[in-house]
Amino acid sequence: MRLVVLAVLALLIGSVARAEGEKAGNFDYYVMALSWSPNWCKLEGDSRGSEQCDPGRALGWVLHGLWPQYERGWPSYCRTAHREARRSETKAMADIMGSSGSAWYQWKKHGRCAGLSAPDYFATARRAYESINRPDVLRKITDTVRLPAGVIEDAFLQENPAMGAEMITITCRDNHIQEARICLDKSLSLRTCGADVARDCRAKVLLEPLR
Repeated sequence: MRLVVLAVLALLIGSVARAEGEKAGNFDYYVMALSWSPNWCKLEGDSRGSEQCDPGRALGWVLHGLWPQYERGWPSYCRTAHREARRSETKAMADIMGSSGSAWYQWKKHGRCAGLSAPDYFATARRAYESINRPDVLRKITDTVRLPAGVIEDAFLQENPAMGAEMITITCRDNHIQEARICLDKSLSLRTCGADVARDCRAKVLLEPLR
């Protein structure tokens, strides 16, 4: 009987953690994910031939996405009455999202769930990105360095005095810094992250220099 109960709980938790096809506009707050572009290129983008990784672009923290979030879990691929994003709209986001393809994917999976039109969602995403000071010191490294992930969090906290440690989490992947995830309310003010978002990387990991 105990095993049956545990199995049911696991199914329930899984269904809460991630939903698909939910009604747009039904969410509690945003998670803004900032990706360190040189690391993403090293791990994934180069093999894809992504324009984000073209030499000379010198992209640092790019906007991976602005994700509508529940207090526990998140919606995705939501149903919306708004039209799909136009190519001109996704192309206009390439300066902060790396490529128009990335902007399109983020709209399709997450943007619809905000309940906004594509232009309004992208404008909101840009305001969110511009509201956070991204540590300039990281742009000055010239070689690959290994450092505790907490150093990245501390750099964000230093540059953003209103930000508390409970409002940001640093993630790692394949021995590299992956993302800084920052929690914002619907008005784009900083707020505490939900328990399922707060999962800081504690390891010493690699940070690649700009290209």
